[in-house]
Amino acid sequence: MTAIKIRVGAAPRGKPTPLFLDLFCRSLIILCTFLSVILSSVAVCDGHWLLAGRRMFGLWYFCSLEEQQGPASGAQSFKASSNCTRRLEEAGVDGLAAGLAACRSVITLAVVSAVFGLELLVMSQASEGRDSSRRWTFGARLVLLAGVMAAGGLAAFILLLGAFATLLGFTLTFWCQFTATFLFFLNGAAARHIQRFEPLFNGHPDKL
Repeated sequence: MTAIKIRVGAAPRGKPTPLFLDLFCRSLIILCTFLSVILSSVAVCDGHWLLAGRRMFGLWYFCSLEEQQGPASGAQSFKASSNCTRRLEEAGVDGLAAGLAACRSVITLAVVSAVFGLELLVMSQASEGRDSSRRWTFGARLVLLAGVMAAGGLAAFILLLGAFATLLGFTLTFWCQFTATFLFFLNGAAARHIQRFEPLFNGHPDKL
């Protein structure tokens, strides 16, 4: 019998890893998370979220507005009086003080959770292997948790002041917090789902 020699060739190589695409997506998630943390921090520190007639409601203060007339044009405008108070019960809304205390606590914790999540996302890029994957996954969960808490705080604020809330009455800082909440959800979900595309990045789409 003639011996048949079988030559075992090298295993076929997959497609080259698109490192640029992977790094670009992760860098974009980190950058957007950083921007959302800045927006939420500004919104919480300012805290004046709702203008209703001659009253301004915020996370920290309640202000009454006084009407003043311009000296030249005669146009009427409003400015916050100097007696803004942290005694929110003076606004005449039942449960406002306790409700806003819980609201600002939840939103502040959301910012803290997003900051720690952002730090883990950044640290994951400085490590490799399983440690990098664990940090990225945990950071994504913290950012999603921040989105849940921030959304709960916004919902509580709107429910407490629903009788005074109008679309045009919400201030710019309120919409900053609204945008930050949306970005928390978007970036957290994107950070979690990007792990599913790692086989594609590594050239093995059949593992998806």
